[in-house]
Amino acid sequence: MAADIKCPDCGHEFAISDALSEDVKKELRDKMKDFVKKKEEEFAKKEDEFQQKEKDWQKEFQQKANEWKREAELQKQAVAKQFDEEKLKLQQSLEQNLRKNISADYAHKIQLLEDNNKDTEEKLRAARDREINFLKQVEELKDKEAELELTLQRKLLEEKNKISEELRKQEEQRFSSREAEYQFRLKEMEKKLEDQTKLADEMKRKAEQGSMQLQGEIQELALEEMLRLAFPFDMIQEVGKGIRGADCIQTVRNSFGQECGKIIYESKRTKHFEKAWIEKLKTDMRSTQADVAVLVTQARPDQMEVFGLLDGVWICSYTEVAALTQVLREGILKMYTAVRSQQNRGDKMHLLYDYLTSHEFGEQWKAIREGFFSIRLSIQKERDAMEKLWKAREKQLDKVLLNVAHIKGSIEGIAGSEDIQLNLIDDTLEETEEV
Repeated sequence: MAADIKCPDCGHEFAISDALSEDVKKELRDKMKDFVKKKEEEFAKKEDEFQQKEKDWQKEFQQKANEWKREAELQKQAVAKQFDEEKLKLQQSLEQNLRKNISADYAHKIQLLEDNNKDTEEKLRAARDREINFLKQVEELKDKEAELELTLQRKLLEEKNKISEELRKQEEQRFSSREAEYQFRLKEMEKKLEDQTKLADEMKRKAEQGSMQLQGEIQELALEEMLRLAFPFDMIQEVGKGIRGADCIQTVRNSFGQECGKIIYESKRTKHFEKAWIEKLKTDMRSTQADVAVLVTQARPDQMEVFGLLDGVWICSYTEVAALTQVLREGILKMYTAVRSQQNRGDKMHLLYDYLTSHEFGEQWKAIREGFFSIRLSIQKERDAMEKLWKAREKQLDKVLLNVAHIKGSIEGIAGSEDIQLNLIDDTLEETEEV
């Protein structure tokens, strides 16, 4: 019998563990929502500050890049201006040399012209060389300018990456500390919930312990009633309080009302079999002068799948006791008849041995065992089929609950847990417990 509480107003019954754990769950759930909401607000605030800092740093980087670009443009203009000045000086020098050559003596004009031509060619060659060198310098300056701009871009990118990495590390440290605090709070709440669950289980166990004793008494009464209905000629008596183990005694009577023998019964309804029950029942059998002892138990000894004889005591389940009693009763009646008809013989045990080893007894016992095994096999097949069906449905239900949990997590991550109420799992558990 389950440990339930019945509402005096509506008559609804619910388990003690539900009444204790639901308040705790609700309190912990509300605390968890407040904690998560607070931490999400702090995270959003920190994220806005980080974005504003990133914008300020980008603006500062852009200003520095513009300044470096202006400096490079000024250097380029200075180099171009120097090139124009050198070119102008070279032209002026050539003009002066030409004027000197024209004003010289006519006699030496040809020679001078030739000399001047040579000098001019050499100077022109030198000027061309200088111009080529100057152009090379200009190209080198352009290359240096491009390299400078590339270096500048690299420095900007490295600096940006460095700052981003520092910011990321700072955020990771903040998140790690926040995650550690969250895990600590979560473990604390889980510990409280576990303590409350253990307390509820302990109270439920104590309630079930009392109900097990009540169930044992109910089985004793049911056994007596079943024996009275199955064997109306026999006398079913409750064992006196001085006898510890036995529950009732069946006095077997024949059709003439003569007492032929006694069967003593002990009823147990526990989850584990104890061998001490056998010795106690054998002691009770001797004290009541019973012929046969039967132990009706829900838990069987190891390696005993059906009813059988163990250390002089017949052991069976409640469903088997009627068939076993019928066989034992027939044996007692036949033994009594044989004893009565053979009273002149001295060895009465020989008669019992002959009957128990006879073909008739063997065939009857064989038929009983075959019928029992057939029924047990049918029950086992039905049980296996139902367990297979239950396992398949349980896996389907777990799959549905897993998908619901994923959807719930996604929705709460977007909208927040205070806006969306998804209690599919709790409702399902409540409906299952009510059923």
